[in-house]
Amino acid sequence: MLHPKKLTQAKHAADEAPTPGLSPILRSRVFASIAAAVIAFTSAATAGAAITDTDDRSETERLAADIVAAAVESDYEWEEVAVLEAIIPVKVHGTTDVEKTEAAEIPEEEPEPVAEETPPEAPPGPSVDIAADCSGYSGNKAVGCTMTLDAGWGLGEFSCLESLWDRESGWNETAANPSSGAYGIPQSLPGDKMASHGGDWRTNPATQIAWGLDYIEGRYGSPCGAWSHSESNGWY
Repeated sequence: MLHPKKLTQAKHAADEAPTPGLSPILRSRVFASIAAAVIAFTSAATAGAAITDTDDRSETERLAADIVAAAVESDYEWEEVAVLEAIIPVKVHGTTDVEKTEAAEIPEEEPEPVAEETPPEAPPGPSVDIAADCSGYSGNKAVGCTMTLDAGWGLGEFSCLESLWDRESGWNETAANPSSGAYGIPQSLPGDKMASHGGDWRTNPATQIAWGLDYIEGRYGSPCGAWSHSESNGWY
């Protein structure tokens, strides 16, 4: 039976004996790996304190402690390194580099000009074949005589009409009153009223006479009625 003192001596001898089959360099690498594992699972400061606080350390333990201490100092050295801006910009996954350009100006569409609607022009007025009973008249009066007879009145009514329009226009189809704006043989006011009887109301005597006879009939009943009113009032 071994004495307890001899057992302790044997234990120390076993601890100090080199590991069979491992060189000093290989043993250092093994313990360095162990120390790195310790650092991975605990903070460097805690691991260093755990190793350096051991009283009775073997050569292997001292080596591990040195490695841990070096790692702790290394951590503080990295903390003192200034933060460097990335030289290569970070690219977000899924994006592409697109050169920014100014937004294109969309030209405003100019509205199409709206064509002014003009009322359809009336067809030309009547053409007149001079009646035999009106052969004693010429020009616009011959036309007026014929149209008066066609309207159902006699030569006596045309006599009143002749006097009326002699006063108004002298039977001139282009007669214009600059003060009132009246126009044509019957002195229509305004002149474009005669367009209801033909689109050629500015130049066709028959168109003007047709409108004038309808106006006289509707307002005075006959040419002589219009002449009577004109005699009394100076207008019809």
